[in-house]
Amino acid sequence: MRNGCLNHSMINRSFIPALVITSATALVLLLLPACKPAPAPDAKPATPTPAATAAPEATAPPVDSSLPTPPADPTSSPEASTTVELKDPVAVVNGEPISKAQLEDAFKAAVEATGSTAAELTAEQKLAGYRQILDELIMDKLVSKASTDIAVTEEDVASELAKLKKQFPTEEAFDEQMKQAGQSPEKLTSTLRTMIQQQRWMKDKIAGKDAVGENDAKTFYDSNNSEFQNPETVKASHILFMVKKEDTEEVAKAKEAAAKKAAARANKGENFTKLAKELSEEPGAKESGGDLGFFSKDRMVPEFSEVAFAQKPGDISKPVRTQFGWHVIKVIEKKPAGTMGFDEVKDQITTYLKSTKQREVVEAVLKDLKSQAKIESTLPPGA
Repeated sequence: MRNGCLNHSMINRSFIPALVITSATALVLLLLPACKPAPAPDAKPATPTPAATAAPEATAPPVDSSLPTPPADPTSSPEASTTVELKDPVAVVNGEPISKAQLEDAFKAAVEATGSTAAELTAEQKLAGYRQILDELIMDKLVSKASTDIAVTEEDVASELAKLKKQFPTEEAFDEQMKQAGQSPEKLTSTLRTMIQQQRWMKDKIAGKDAVGENDAKTFYDSNNSEFQNPETVKASHILFMVKKEDTEEVAKAKEAAAKKAAARANKGENFTKLAKELSEEPGAKESGGDLGFFSKDRMVPEFSEVAFAQKPGDISKPVRTQFGWHVIKVIEKKPAGTMGFDEVKDQITTYLKSTKQREVVEAVLKDLKSQAKIESTLPPGA
C-alpha cells in the first residue's frame, strides 16, 4: 500500500464489461466527460491538473496500450507509408462476415485515439493492430450472439441512459458529445441494449465462481506485506499566490506581500479554509478551501514538502516560494510511517481478489465460447 493504493493494479473495478463488449464499452467511455485525474507519483497536487483527453470514437474497441505505436520519426522509416491489402470479408464467424470496412474503421479510430494516424504505421505495425482489433470484433460477435435471448426492457435501457446523462452538466452537453461521437439516439439505444444483454449474460456465467473469503484476503496480506508499507504523510491546506514565469520581480514581491498578509490574518485566528476560499489563486480553491488531503514527502515540490513536514499540526507557515508562486501552509494532521493493519485494507484486498477471480472466470468463458465457434480469418498469420 503506497499513498493509500494497492499496487499491482489492485483497483476496485469490474472487469466484466471490458472483457465482454467492444464497441459498447468504447461508446460508454467516450460519452463520459473528462475528469480530473488523480496525481501520478511525481505529480504536484499544489498545482492545477489538466483534464483527461477524450476517449476514442464509439466505433472503436477499447484502446489497449499494446496497440502498435508509430516510430519516433515516421518519415525516417521506408515502411511508414506501406499499405496493407485486406481481403473482404476479413473474417467469417459461424457463417457471419466481418467486413473489411468494419475492421478498417475500428482500427482507424483506435489508432487516432492514441494521438497517431494509421498512415504513420509500418505494414508490420498495422498488421499487429488489425489482428488485435479483429480479435475484439470476433469476440463481440460471439458474445452478442450468445446473449441474444437475454431480456432487456425499455425501462432498463432508459435507466442506463439516465445514468449516462448524469455524468454531464446539462442535456445540451450530452447531446453535443453524442453528436461528436456520431451517435444517433437510435444507435445509442441499440448499443446500450446490447451492452446490458452482454453484461447480464456474463454475470450469469460467473455467478458463484468469484467468491473470496476472509482467509483468502489474509493469506494475500501475509504474502505481500511489503505492499502495505506507508510512508510518513501530512494532511495540509494552503493558500497560493501564483507567480508566472513571465511575471516581473515587482509582481513577485507584490505576491509575497499578499502572502505575508494572509499568514498574519491566519495567525490572528481567522479561519484558514475561509481565507483560502477568499484569497487563494489556485484553480478550485473556492470549492476545496485549499485542502490538499494527505500526501507523502515526495508528492510535492521539495520547497513545499520541507516546510510542511517540518511543521506541527496547527502550525501556519511563513510564505514559502516554489516554482508556482508563494504559499501559506497550514498542517492539519500527521501520520507516521508504518505498516497498515489487515483490518484497514481487508476490503480493498477482497475487492482486488474478487476482480482478479472475475477476470479469470470471464477469460475462461470467452475462451470456451471461441473454441466452439467456427472462425475463418483472411488476415496474414502473426509473426
